[in-house]
Amino acid sequence: MSAPVIQGWCPGALRPMMSGDGLVVRVRPRNNSLTASQAEGLAAAAIRHGNGYLSLSNRANINIRGVTPKSHPDLIAELMALDLVDENAENEARRNILVNPVRPHFLGDPDHYPNVPIADALADALAIPDAPRLPGKFGFIVDLGRGLRHLARDIGDIRIESAATGWYDFILRADGMPTGKLVTGDTAAGLAIEMARWFIDSGGVGPDGRGRMRDHIARGAQLPAGLAGDVPAAPEARQPKPGSYGGGELLAFAFGQVRAEKFSWLAKAGGSIRITPWRMVYFSSGLKRRRDLHDDGDFITNPADPLLNVVACTGAPGCPQALGPTRALARRLAPRVPQGKLLHVSGCAKGCAHPGAAPATLTATAPDRYDLILNDTAAGAPARTTTDAVRLTATDLFPTG
Repeated sequence: MSAPVIQGWCPGALRPMMSGDGLVVRVRPRNNSLTASQAEGLAAAAIRHGNGYLSLSNRANINIRGVTPKSHPDLIAELMALDLVDENAENEARRNILVNPVRPHFLGDPDHYPNVPIADALADALAIPDAPRLPGKFGFIVDLGRGLRHLARDIGDIRIESAATGWYDFILRADGMPTGKLVTGDTAAGLAIEMARWFIDSGGVGPDGRGRMRDHIARGAQLPAGLAGDVPAAPEARQPKPGSYGGGELLAFAFGQVRAEKFSWLAKAGGSIRITPWRMVYFSSGLKRRRDLHDDGDFITNPADPLLNVVACTGAPGCPQALGPTRALARRLAPRVPQGKLLHVSGCAKGCAHPGAAPATLTATAPDRYDLILNDTAAGAPARTTTDAVRLTATDLFPTG
């Protein structure tokens, strides 16, 4: 078995990545939001130039797959007309900012908390010529709202998030640090950029050009006094599930993938769409045609749906690095996953669909062979290897209950 190739960067729209089914074109909506017209236009572009599906990433981006080198320029032209493409590939790669999608129409103002102004200031600062040259996967999180953190479980190196000291207090925190520094809407973005510069200047980037804040802190790096603080972060919000959530509505797709025409229907039914890192979409004021939604293979509306307990990457043959298929196996095993547990089915040891540890992971090592890994990542040591994964029982997958 050959080791998977770790690219160290993520695809974009201007810099797509070749996969087993064509180019992967990743659209990064500003502030993780799409207007209704943008959503409809994006869906139409995926039908014309891709495989007719849209898939959501765990960074709240949208992938169009199956794009050919010949069709890519026309796709980019359409995305530019929708204002969904940055000026250049470098700006696109730097704008790795995950914004709290749970921004309901609170007192008539969907952005009552300064998530969007802070994220916009960050994006502008990262686009200037002398902005810090950060690793490709290095990212920011802006997670403010009513004394809770909705993105507490999501990966981000520099975090601007709600504080435990009050509904309207928020902190700047380096990932890996237990506490952060109180900041304001006027100071947050600037100090976050200072922290990014410190990360580079203090040796956070390795010779291979990669680096994460949590690892840097774990190696003993000490924040300067002006960027450190002793204020704890706010509690985590409840785990997101389809249905009413945070004053709006969450809707899920199996494995984060939906037919483009159904995505367009959502735009007509619900207006603007917020993309989440949970492979769901969020509507800040619900859906106008909620009664027309049902579990039909495109939408998941039941918070107890077994498919919510499994995650799986594209797998073979769609991904050239995958050593086996994933999603058909995940569908077969989903009913055997107890509520509250998670099964990750990965085409290779990279574990793109779920980079962190999972209670149970099946990692393909050949077309018909999978390692079962418990409480670890897709690259962890296997508890057993099987050539008949479809017959695994709940007890096999979760032996400790």
